[in-house]
Amino acid sequence: MSDDSHEHQSFETRAIHAGNTADPLTGAVVPPIYQVSTYKQDGVGGLRGGYEYSRSANPTRTALEENLAALEGGRRGLAFASGLAAEDCLLRTLLAPGDHVVIPNDAYGGTFRLFAKVVQRWGVSFDVADTSDLASVRAALRPNTKLIWVETPSNPLLGITDITAVAEIARSAGVKLVVDNTFASPYLQQPLALGADVVVHSLTKYMGGHSDVVGGALVTADAALGEELAYHQNAMGAVAGPFDSWIVLRGIKTLAVRMDRHSENATRVAEMLTRHPKVTRVLYPGLPEHPGHEIAAKQMKHFGGMISFQVQGGEEAAVEVCNRAKLFTLGESLGGVESLIEHPGRMTHASVAGSALEVPGDLVRLSVGIEAADDLIADLAQALGQ
Repeated sequence: MSDDSHEHQSFETRAIHAGNTADPLTGAVVPPIYQVSTYKQDGVGGLRGGYEYSRSANPTRTALEENLAALEGGRRGLAFASGLAAEDCLLRTLLAPGDHVVIPNDAYGGTFRLFAKVVQRWGVSFDVADTSDLASVRAALRPNTKLIWVETPSNPLLGITDITAVAEIARSAGVKLVVDNTFASPYLQQPLALGADVVVHSLTKYMGGHSDVVGGALVTADAALGEELAYHQNAMGAVAGPFDSWIVLRGIKTLAVRMDRHSENATRVAEMLTRHPKVTRVLYPGLPEHPGHEIAAKQMKHFGGMISFQVQGGEEAAVEVCNRAKLFTLGESLGGVESLIEHPGRMTHASVAGSALEVPGDLVRLSVGIEAADDLIADLAQALGQ
Protein backbone atom coordinates (compact mmCIF):
# COMPACT_ATOMS: atom_id res chain seq x y z
CA MET A 1 0.00 0.00 0.00
CA SER A 2 1.13 3.57 -0.59
CA ASP A 3 2.36 5.69 2.32
CA ASP A 4 0.09 8.75 2.48
CA SER A 5 2.61 10.62 4.66
CA HIS A 6 4.67 11.33 1.51
CA GLU A 7 1.71 12.29 -0.70
CA HIS A 8 2.42 16.03 -0.76
CA GLN A 9 6.19 15.82 -0.99
CA SER A 10 8.18 16.44 -4.16
CA PHE A 11 9.16 13.52 -6.36
CA GLU A 12 12.83 13.69 -5.38
CA THR A 13 11.92 13.48 -1.69
CA ARG A 14 9.51 10.59 -2.20
CA ALA A 15 12.10 8.69 -4.22
CA ILE A 16 14.47 8.76 -1.25
CA HIS A 17 12.05 8.43 1.66
CA ALA A 18 8.83 6.62 0.64
CA GLY A 19 8.98 3.08 1.98
CA ASN A 20 12.46 3.73 3.37
CA THR A 21 11.68 3.99 7.06
CA ALA A 22 14.53 3.60 9.54
CA ASP A 23 14.94 0.11 10.96
CA PRO A 24 13.06 0.06 14.32
CA LEU A 25 15.63 -2.26 15.93
CA THR A 26 18.88 -0.49 15.10
CA GLY A 27 17.90 2.81 13.53
CA ALA A 28 19.62 1.86 10.25
CA VAL A 29 18.57 4.48 7.68
CA VAL A 30 18.53 1.93 4.85
CA PRO A 31 15.93 -0.87 5.04
CA PRO A 32 17.63 -4.21 5.81
CA ILE A 33 17.76 -7.06 3.34
CA TYR A 34 15.40 -9.57 4.92
CA GLN A 35 16.97 -12.63 3.31
CA VAL A 36 14.47 -14.97 4.93
CA SER A 37 11.86 -17.45 3.73
CA THR A 38 9.62 -17.81 6.79
CA TYR A 39 8.75 -15.97 10.01
CA LYS A 40 8.17 -16.95 13.65
CA GLN A 41 4.50 -16.72 14.58
CA ASP A 42 3.27 -15.64 18.02
CA GLY A 43 0.87 -18.52 18.32
CA VAL A 44 -1.00 -20.10 15.44
CA GLY A 45 -2.01 -17.33 13.08
CA GLY A 46 -0.30 -14.67 15.19
CA LEU A 47 1.69 -12.89 12.51
CA ARG A 48 4.11 -10.05 13.22
CA GLY A 49 3.32 -7.29 10.76
CA GLY A 50 1.43 -9.74 8.54
CA TYR A 51 4.53 -11.68 7.52
CA GLU A 52 4.34 -15.46 7.30
CA TYR A 53 6.19 -16.56 4.14
CA SER A 54 8.31 -14.47 1.78
CA ARG A 55 6.46 -15.39 -1.38
CA SER A 56 3.40 -13.74 0.15
CA ALA A 57 5.27 -10.76 1.60
CA ASN A 58 8.79 -9.75 2.58
CA PRO A 59 9.70 -6.52 4.43
CA THR A 60 12.33 -5.49 1.87
CA ARG A 61 9.90 -6.06 -0.99
CA THR A 62 7.21 -4.19 0.95
CA ALA A 63 9.53 -1.17 1.19
CA LEU A 64 10.02 -1.22 -2.59
CA GLU A 65 6.32 -1.69 -3.30
CA GLU A 66 5.40 1.26 -1.07
CA ASN A 67 8.02 3.36 -2.84
CA LEU A 68 6.70 2.39 -6.29
CA ALA A 69 3.13 3.26 -5.35
CA ALA A 70 4.21 6.64 -4.00
CA LEU A 71 6.23 7.52 -7.11
CA GLU A 72 3.45 6.62 -9.56
CA GLY A 73 0.71 8.18 -7.44
CA GLY A 74 -0.99 4.80 -6.97
CA ARG A 75 -2.69 3.00 -4.11
CA ARG A 76 -0.87 -0.31 -4.60
CA GLY A 77 2.52 -1.27 -6.00
CA LEU A 78 3.68 -4.83 -6.61
CA ALA A 79 7.21 -6.00 -7.40
CA PHE A 80 8.02 -9.04 -9.53
CA ALA A 81 11.01 -11.11 -10.63
CA SER A 82 10.98 -9.43 -14.08
CA GLY A 83 8.95 -7.07 -16.20
CA LEU A 84 7.46 -9.99 -18.11
CA ALA A 85 6.50 -11.69 -14.84
CA ALA A 86 4.59 -8.53 -13.94
CA GLU A 87 2.88 -8.50 -17.35
CA ASP A 88 1.99 -12.19 -17.06
CA CYS A 89 0.40 -11.65 -13.65
CA LEU A 90 -1.57 -8.68 -14.94
CA LEU A 91 -2.89 -10.51 -18.00
CA ARG A 92 -3.89 -13.62 -16.09
CA THR A 93 -5.62 -11.49 -13.48
CA LEU A 94 -7.68 -9.41 -15.91
CA LEU A 95 -8.26 -11.76 -18.85
CA ALA A 96 -10.05 -15.03 -19.50
CA PRO A 97 -10.40 -17.24 -22.59
CA GLY A 98 -12.48 -15.43 -25.19
CA ASP A 99 -11.30 -11.94 -24.23
CA HIS A 100 -9.63 -9.51 -26.61
CA VAL A 101 -6.79 -6.98 -26.20
CA VAL A 102 -5.62 -4.04 -28.31
CA ILE A 103 -1.82 -3.89 -28.43
CA PRO A 104 0.44 -1.26 -30.02
CA ASN A 105 2.10 -1.64 -33.40
CA ASP A 106 5.38 -0.69 -31.75
CA ALA A 107 6.21 -2.51 -28.53
CA TYR A 108 8.88 -4.43 -26.71
CA GLY A 109 9.48 -7.75 -28.46
CA GLY A 110 9.04 -9.72 -25.25
CA THR A 111 5.59 -8.20 -24.72
CA PHE A 112 4.56 -9.18 -28.24
CA ARG A 113 5.93 -12.69 -27.72
CA LEU A 114 3.92 -13.02 -24.51
CA PHE A 115 0.71 -12.13 -26.35
CA ALA A 116 1.42 -14.03 -29.57
CA LYS A 117 3.04 -17.20 -28.25
CA VAL A 118 1.64 -17.62 -24.73
CA VAL A 119 -1.56 -15.69 -24.03
CA GLN A 120 -3.07 -16.33 -27.46
CA ARG A 121 -2.74 -20.10 -26.89
CA TRP A 122 -4.85 -19.57 -23.78
CA GLY A 123 -7.73 -18.32 -25.93
CA VAL A 124 -7.13 -14.56 -25.71
CA SER A 125 -7.06 -12.73 -29.04
CA PHE A 126 -5.48 -9.40 -29.89
CA ASP A 127 -5.41 -6.79 -32.61
CA VAL A 128 -2.62 -4.36 -33.38
CA ALA A 129 -3.29 -0.63 -33.51
CA ASP A 130 -1.24 2.52 -33.97
CA THR A 131 -1.95 3.89 -30.50
CA SER A 132 -0.73 7.35 -31.54
CA ASP A 133 -3.76 7.43 -33.90
CA LEU A 134 -6.99 7.59 -31.89
CA ALA A 135 -9.06 6.43 -34.85
CA SER A 136 -6.87 3.34 -35.12
CA VAL A 137 -7.46 2.56 -31.43
CA ARG A 138 -11.23 2.94 -31.76
CA ALA A 139 -11.28 0.78 -34.89
CA ALA A 140 -9.45 -2.05 -33.11
CA LEU A 141 -11.99 -2.32 -30.28
CA ARG A 142 -14.28 -5.36 -30.19
CA PRO A 143 -17.31 -6.20 -28.03
CA ASN A 144 -15.07 -8.58 -26.06
CA THR A 145 -12.14 -6.15 -25.65
CA LYS A 146 -10.96 -5.97 -22.04
CA LEU A 147 -7.63 -4.12 -22.30
CA ILE A 148 -5.88 -1.45 -24.31
CA TRP A 149 -2.10 -1.77 -23.99
CA VAL A 150 0.12 1.26 -24.59
CA GLU A 151 3.87 1.95 -24.56
CA THR A 152 4.85 5.60 -24.60
CA PRO A 153 7.53 6.36 -25.56
CA SER A 154 7.42 3.10 -27.48
CA ASN A 155 10.18 0.56 -28.02
CA PRO A 156 12.07 0.91 -30.35
CA LEU A 157 10.51 3.58 -32.59
CA LEU A 158 9.95 6.14 -29.82
CA GLY A 159 6.31 6.69 -30.73
CA ILE A 160 4.20 8.88 -28.45
CA THR A 161 0.63 8.08 -27.41
CA ASP A 162 -1.71 10.64 -25.87
CA ILE A 163 -2.47 8.83 -22.61
CA THR A 164 -5.36 11.11 -21.61
CA ALA A 165 -7.09 10.70 -24.97
CA VAL A 166 -6.71 6.91 -25.04
CA ALA A 167 -7.90 6.75 -21.42
CA GLU A 168 -11.11 8.48 -22.49
CA ILE A 169 -11.58 5.91 -25.25
CA ALA A 170 -10.99 3.10 -22.76
CA ARG A 171 -13.49 4.52 -20.27
CA SER A 172 -16.13 4.99 -22.94
CA ALA A 173 -15.67 1.37 -24.04
CA GLY A 174 -15.62 0.01 -20.48
CA VAL A 175 -12.11 -1.42 -20.84
CA LYS A 176 -8.94 -0.93 -18.84
CA LEU A 177 -5.91 1.00 -20.02
CA VAL A 178 -2.45 -0.39 -19.27
CA VAL A 179 0.59 1.84 -19.85
CA ASP A 180 4.15 0.51 -19.98
CA ASN A 181 6.06 3.43 -18.44
CA THR A 182 9.52 1.83 -18.63
CA PHE A 183 11.08 4.28 -21.11
CA ALA A 184 9.88 7.37 -19.25
CA SER A 185 10.01 6.28 -15.58
CA PRO A 186 7.63 7.94 -13.09
CA TYR A 187 9.99 10.90 -12.86
CA LEU A 188 9.22 11.93 -16.42
CA GLN A 189 5.63 10.68 -16.75
CA GLN A 190 2.83 9.48 -14.46
CA PRO A 191 0.17 7.62 -16.46
CA LEU A 192 -2.22 7.03 -13.54
CA ALA A 193 -2.71 10.78 -13.19
CA LEU A 194 -3.51 10.88 -16.92
CA GLY A 195 -6.22 8.23 -16.65
CA ALA A 196 -4.46 4.86 -16.95
CA ASP A 197 -5.69 1.98 -14.80
CA VAL A 198 -2.39 0.12 -14.42
CA VAL A 199 1.24 1.09 -14.95
CA VAL A 200 3.82 -1.56 -15.91
CA HIS A 201 7.56 -1.24 -15.38
CA SER A 202 10.63 -3.22 -16.15
CA LEU A 203 12.52 -2.27 -12.99
CA THR A 204 15.62 -3.61 -14.74
CA LYS A 205 15.87 -0.39 -16.71
CA TYR A 206 15.80 3.19 -15.39
CA MET A 207 14.40 2.36 -11.97
CA GLY A 208 17.35 0.12 -11.09
CA GLY A 209 19.56 2.23 -13.30
CA HIS A 210 22.85 0.34 -13.03
CA SER A 211 22.46 -2.79 -15.19
CA ASP A 212 22.80 -5.03 -12.14
CA VAL A 213 19.27 -6.27 -11.38
CA VAL A 214 16.24 -7.76 -13.12
CA GLY A 215 12.76 -6.88 -11.88
CA GLY A 216 9.27 -5.77 -12.79
CA ALA A 217 6.38 -3.85 -11.26
CA LEU A 218 2.68 -3.10 -11.46
CA VAL A 219 1.09 -0.01 -9.91
CA THR A 220 -2.60 0.85 -9.78
CA ALA A 221 -4.72 3.60 -8.22
CA ASP A 222 -7.65 1.18 -7.79
CA ALA A 223 -7.38 -0.40 -4.34
CA ALA A 224 -9.70 -3.29 -5.23
CA LEU A 225 -7.74 -4.08 -8.39
CA GLY A 226 -4.56 -3.84 -6.32
CA GLU A 227 -5.86 -6.50 -3.97
CA GLU A 228 -6.78 -8.74 -6.90
CA LEU A 229 -3.32 -8.33 -8.43
CA ALA A 230 -1.70 -9.04 -5.05
CA TYR A 231 -3.74 -12.24 -4.73
CA HIS A 232 -2.50 -13.44 -8.12
CA GLN A 233 1.06 -12.31 -7.37
CA ASN A 234 1.05 -14.63 -4.36
CA ALA A 235 -0.82 -17.42 -6.14
CA MET A 236 1.55 -17.38 -9.13
CA GLY A 237 4.71 -16.64 -7.18
CA ALA A 238 7.02 -14.73 -9.55
CA VAL A 239 7.95 -12.22 -6.87
CA ALA A 240 10.97 -9.96 -6.53
CA GLY A 241 13.53 -11.38 -4.10
CA PRO A 242 14.71 -9.30 -1.13
CA PHE A 243 18.18 -8.55 -2.48
CA ASP A 244 16.81 -7.52 -5.89
CA SER A 245 14.21 -5.34 -4.14
CA TRP A 246 16.97 -3.67 -2.11
CA ILE A 247 19.06 -3.02 -5.23
CA VAL A 248 16.11 -1.38 -7.01
CA LEU A 249 15.32 0.74 -3.95
CA ARG A 250 18.91 1.96 -3.94
CA GLY A 251 18.74 2.81 -7.63
CA ILE A 252 15.47 4.71 -7.30
CA LYS A 253 17.03 7.15 -4.82
CA THR A 254 19.04 8.72 -7.66
CA LEU A 255 16.35 8.33 -10.35
CA ALA A 256 15.57 12.04 -10.64
CA VAL A 257 19.15 13.21 -11.05
CA ARG A 258 19.93 10.38 -13.43
CA MET A 259 16.91 11.05 -15.64
CA ASP A 260 17.81 14.73 -15.87
CA ARG A 261 21.28 13.78 -17.14
CA HIS A 262 19.97 11.04 -19.46
CA SER A 263 17.60 13.56 -21.02
CA GLU A 264 20.23 16.29 -21.36
CA ASN A 265 22.70 13.92 -23.01
CA ALA A 266 20.09 12.40 -25.32
CA THR A 267 19.03 15.83 -26.51
CA ARG A 268 22.60 16.67 -27.51
CA VAL A 269 23.14 13.27 -29.16
CA ALA A 270 19.86 13.55 -31.10
CA GLU A 271 20.78 17.00 -32.37
CA MET A 272 24.17 15.71 -33.53
CA LEU A 273 22.54 12.79 -35.34
CA THR A 274 20.10 15.06 -37.20
CA ARG A 275 23.11 16.83 -38.72
CA HIS A 276 25.02 13.70 -39.72
CA PRO A 277 25.02 12.98 -43.49
CA LYS A 278 24.81 9.19 -43.03
CA VAL A 279 21.74 9.36 -40.77
CA THR A 280 18.47 9.35 -42.69
CA ARG A 281 16.06 9.71 -39.76
CA VAL A 282 16.29 10.39 -36.02
CA LEU A 283 13.50 9.21 -33.70
CA TYR A 284 13.52 11.22 -30.47
CA PRO A 285 10.42 12.91 -29.00
CA GLY A 286 12.49 15.89 -27.88
CA LEU A 287 13.02 16.97 -31.49
CA PRO A 288 10.43 19.53 -32.67
CA GLU A 289 9.99 17.61 -35.93
CA HIS A 290 9.00 14.40 -34.09
CA PRO A 291 5.26 13.78 -34.80
CA GLY A 292 4.57 13.23 -31.10
CA HIS A 293 6.67 16.14 -29.82
CA GLU A 294 3.79 18.34 -28.65
CA ILE A 295 2.02 15.50 -26.83
CA ALA A 296 5.27 14.37 -25.24
CA ALA A 297 5.96 17.92 -24.07
CA LYS A 298 2.48 17.99 -22.52
CA GLN A 299 2.63 14.67 -20.64
CA MET A 300 6.35 14.28 -19.92
CA LYS A 301 8.71 16.35 -17.76
CA HIS A 302 11.66 15.76 -20.13
CA PHE A 303 12.06 13.52 -23.17
CA GLY A 304 14.18 10.69 -21.76
CA GLY A 305 17.38 8.95 -22.72
CA MET A 306 16.26 6.67 -25.58
CA ILE A 307 17.00 7.44 -29.24
CA SER A 308 16.60 5.39 -32.41
CA PHE A 309 17.94 6.35 -35.80
CA GLN A 310 18.13 4.97 -39.33
CA VAL A 311 21.23 4.99 -41.51
CA GLN A 312 22.18 4.99 -45.15
CA GLY A 313 23.18 1.59 -46.52
CA GLY A 314 20.44 -0.52 -44.96
CA GLU A 315 20.69 -3.31 -42.42
CA GLU A 316 24.35 -4.19 -42.87
CA ALA A 317 25.37 -0.56 -42.42
CA ALA A 318 23.31 -0.37 -39.21
CA VAL A 319 24.97 -3.52 -37.89
CA GLU A 320 28.40 -2.07 -38.69
CA VAL A 321 27.62 1.11 -36.75
CA CYS A 322 26.78 -1.06 -33.74
CA ASN A 323 29.98 -3.06 -34.14
CA ARG A 324 32.22 0.01 -34.50
CA ALA A 325 30.96 1.78 -31.40
CA LYS A 326 33.43 1.71 -28.51
CA LEU A 327 32.12 3.86 -25.66
CA PHE A 328 28.56 2.77 -26.44
CA THR A 329 28.50 -0.86 -25.31
CA LEU A 330 26.89 -3.31 -27.73
CA GLY A 331 24.23 -4.96 -25.64
CA GLU A 332 20.54 -5.45 -25.01
CA SER A 333 18.51 -3.74 -22.30
CA LEU A 334 18.58 -0.02 -21.50
CA GLY A 335 18.34 2.55 -18.75
CA GLY A 336 21.71 2.06 -17.09
CA VAL A 337 24.24 4.76 -16.30
CA GLU A 338 26.42 3.44 -19.14
CA SER A 339 25.44 4.02 -22.77
CA LEU A 340 24.30 1.04 -24.86
CA ILE A 341 23.84 0.51 -28.58
CA GLU A 342 21.97 -2.28 -30.33
CA HIS A 343 20.37 -3.45 -33.56
CA PRO A 344 16.72 -4.06 -32.64
CA GLY A 345 15.92 -6.19 -35.68
CA ARG A 346 18.53 -8.80 -34.74
CA MET A 347 18.53 -8.35 -30.97
CA THR A 348 15.69 -7.13 -28.71
CA HIS A 349 13.00 -7.30 -31.40
CA ALA A 350 13.94 -10.46 -33.26
CA SER A 351 10.72 -12.04 -31.94
CA VAL A 352 8.54 -9.63 -33.96
CA ALA A 353 10.11 -10.48 -37.34
CA GLY A 354 7.40 -11.12 -39.89
CA SER A 355 4.67 -9.53 -37.75
CA ALA A 356 2.95 -6.15 -37.82
CA LEU A 357 5.53 -5.02 -35.27
CA GLU A 358 8.60 -5.83 -37.40
CA VAL A 359 11.17 -3.03 -37.13
CA PRO A 360 13.24 -1.54 -39.98
CA GLY A 361 16.53 -3.31 -40.72
CA ASP A 362 18.42 -0.02 -40.91
CA LEU A 363 17.42 0.96 -37.35
CA VAL A 364 19.91 1.48 -34.50
CA ARG A 365 18.72 2.02 -30.92
CA LEU A 366 20.66 3.95 -28.29
CA SER A 367 20.28 4.01 -24.54
CA VAL A 368 22.12 7.24 -23.79
CA GLY A 369 23.89 7.06 -20.44
CA ILE A 370 25.20 9.72 -18.10
CA GLU A 371 28.79 9.92 -19.36
CA ALA A 372 30.12 13.19 -20.78
CA ALA A 373 28.00 14.10 -23.80
CA ASP A 374 31.04 15.19 -25.83
CA ASP A 375 32.59 11.73 -25.47
CA LEU A 376 29.34 10.03 -26.54
CA ILE A 377 29.03 12.28 -29.59
CA ALA A 378 32.64 11.60 -30.59
CA ASP A 379 32.09 7.85 -30.35
CA LEU A 380 28.99 7.95 -32.53
CA ALA A 381 30.77 10.11 -35.08
CA GLN A 382 33.56 7.54 -35.47
CA ALA A 383 31.05 4.65 -35.51
CA LEU A 384 29.14 6.32 -38.32
CA GLY A 385 32.39 6.86 -40.21
CA GLN A 386 32.58 10.62 -40.19
